[in-house]
Amino acid sequence: MQWICLLQKVLLNVNLCSFANIKKNKIMPRQIKLIWDFRGPAAAKTAEHHEIHLKEYIAIEKIPENITGFEIMNDMHAIAFMVVTDEYMIGVRDALKPHRGEVYAN
Repeated sequence: MQWICLLQKVLLNVNLCSFANIKKNKIMPRQIKLIWDFRGPAAAKTAEHHEIHLKEYIAIEKIPENITGFEIMNDMHAIAFMVVTDEYMIGVRDALKPHRGEVYAN
């Protein structure tokens, strides 16, 4: 009898966790980090400048996510990036042609 109660508790927890994940996904849509790679001795400055244009695009298109940045990978490689939700990803991808993308994790 005890193992049945234990099994019911385990199944209830699994169902509650599954429900929480479904609810969480509806509240927080998946965020995609779109990335532009720059290489060469001017990569860092170019990536920094490209971020300015990404911010301008976000303002013009009224995209709700406002996460942009640039990172210096090494002295010959830097990236500029912006984060969008799935809803905006296709349109931004087609307009701005990023080099790659990945799921964004804050």
